[in-house]
Amino acid sequence: MSALPFPRCGEDLDESKSARGTLIGNSKAALSLALTLVLALVLAGCSNGKEQTFQGWVEAELIFVGPDETGRIETLTVREGDLIEKGQLLFTLDADLQLADVAMQEASVKNTKLAYDRAVALIKTSSGTQKTLEDAEAALRTAQARLNSSQTRLARRKVSSPVSGSIQQIYFRGGELVPAGKPIVAVLPPGNLKLRFFVNEATLPKLKLGDPVTIICDGCDKGITARITFIARSSEFTPPVIYSMDERSKLVFMIEARTQQPERLRVGQPVSIALGEPP
Repeated sequence: MSALPFPRCGEDLDESKSARGTLIGNSKAALSLALTLVLALVLAGCSNGKEQTFQGWVEAELIFVGPDETGRIETLTVREGDLIEKGQLLFTLDADLQLADVAMQEASVKNTKLAYDRAVALIKTSSGTQKTLEDAEAALRTAQARLNSSQTRLARRKVSSPVSGSIQQIYFRGGELVPAGKPIVAVLPPGNLKLRFFVNEATLPKLKLGDPVTIICDGCDKGITARITFIARSSEFTPPVIYSMDERSKLVFMIEARTQQPERLRVGQPVSIALGEPP
C-alpha cells in the first residue's frame, strides 16, 4: 500500500487533507468488498457440500389371514418373527360342525342317487316318465353340489399362508373363538415394505417415478437405495383460497419408494431420504 501523501512545499494544507481522506476511503471500500467475496465463497461451499434430506419412515403392506367362518383355534403353528413359505400351514379351527354337515350331505347324495337309479330303471321298462327322470337327475346334481360346498368349508378349517414372508403379528391364540373375517395372523412379504416421506412444493417438480433415492438411518449400513413408486397428486395441507407465499411453503406432497433390500430395514423405523444414488 502506498504511503499517505504529505503536503509538498507550497501545497495548500486543505488540499493535502482531502487527498489523504479519499485514499483512506477507497482502501476501506476495497477491503470490505474482498471480505464480502470471501464470505460468499465460503457459504457457497457449505451449501454445495450439504446434502438435502427428507424425513420419513418405513411402512408395511401387511397380508391379514383369517377364517371364512366363525371358529375356535385348535392349533397355531407359527410364532411372531417366523419366516414362512407360501402354502405353509398357519392354523386350524375346530371342524365339528363342518364334519357333521359333510356327513349329512353325503347321505343326501346317496338317497338322491338311489332315486335317480330307480327313475332310470323305470324309464327303461316304460313304467316311469321322462319328467320323473329329469327331476331325479336335477336333485342328484343339487345334492352333489351341496356336498362339494360342505367339503370345501371343511377343508378351509385348515388355513395356509397365501404368500411367503414373515409373521409380523398374531391377534388370537389357541383356544380363542375367532369371528368370521377377523385376521388371526399378519404376514409381511418382503416386497410389501415401502418408504414414505414428504417433499415440499419446490422439490416436487424434480421428482418422477423410478427416480433413485438413498436411505439413511441410525445404525444402518451405507448404500441402501430405493426407487420412487408413488407421487401424490394432492397436497397433505389445504391452505385458504388465497395462496400466500407463507402458506405455499407449508404444502407437502407424499412420496413412496420401494427398496430391493427390505431385509435391512424394519417396520416403523425412522429414516432420512436423500435424492439420487449414494456418492
